[in-house]
Amino acid sequence: MERRETVAKLVVAVLFAGTVVATAETRKEFHFKVHRRASVSVANQFGPIWVKPSSGEEVVVTAILHSDKVEVDHTYSLNRVSITSHLLSGADAESGRVEYQVLVPADANVTLHSATGPLRAERLHGDVILEGNTANVDVRDLVGGHVHVKTLNGPVTLTNVSDGHVEITSVGGDVALNSVNGPLVHVNSTSGRIVYDGDFGGGGEYSLMTHTGDIEATAPSYASIDVMASSTEGKVENDFPLQPTHTSLAAKAGSAFAGTMGKAASSVRLLSFSGKIHLKKR
Repeated sequence: MERRETVAKLVVAVLFAGTVVATAETRKEFHFKVHRRASVSVANQFGPIWVKPSSGEEVVVTAILHSDKVEVDHTYSLNRVSITSHLLSGADAESGRVEYQVLVPADANVTLHSATGPLRAERLHGDVILEGNTANVDVRDLVGGHVHVKTLNGPVTLTNVSDGHVEITSVGGDVALNSVNGPLVHVNSTSGRIVYDGDFGGGGEYSLMTHTGDIEATAPSYASIDVMASSTEGKVENDFPLQPTHTSLAAKAGSAFAGTMGKAASSVRLLSFSGKIHLKKR
């Protein structure tokens, strides 16, 4: 009899604990009236941030807090909105987790930071800055703005980004660029793999550099490029019939090449120390 009572108490305790965990999750919503080219920043130690355009001149922040070990601080001054996850004593990666969905005017300038992410921004045409450690970064359907990404080991994917200045810095994360073009596209990674699939359009400057990672760049047969590729200790391959050009680079079969295609509207530089480089024809 005593054993049955003990088991019953344990069951009740477990159910009660489950109830506490379930009810600890809190949803909060904030509204801020802004004007043209507003500045919006969100800093979140643990958890995702997803930003997309709103229907009017308003910033709407929806936050889901996973426990009472974290609070949402916010400041609002003129045309600037700042949101910060404030960790309280005893918070960890799970209890300090906050999930953000942020609606902003499409022309807003946005800064996002999360150590673990993921970070996602879509359908904007203001400047976007995304920073994380292991955060997965996903940027898509951006036009005309500056895109700056800094990560340690998180993978970075940009899709349908046009007419913008793109600068990506990563230590070990892989970087994938799909249909990305503009006046400046610059990627620098220490050990991550860089994959570009586009047309090198816009008469821009494209620089893809990695120390030990591989580079794979795919372009159509009509690409208009002035290209230079070199890997000090890795293999270099080229699928295009390039026209010779004068350059400071000493062309060497299998490790370096240079030349032009079409009117050479865009400058393309593919550089690695020990990684493999392949310029592929689509």
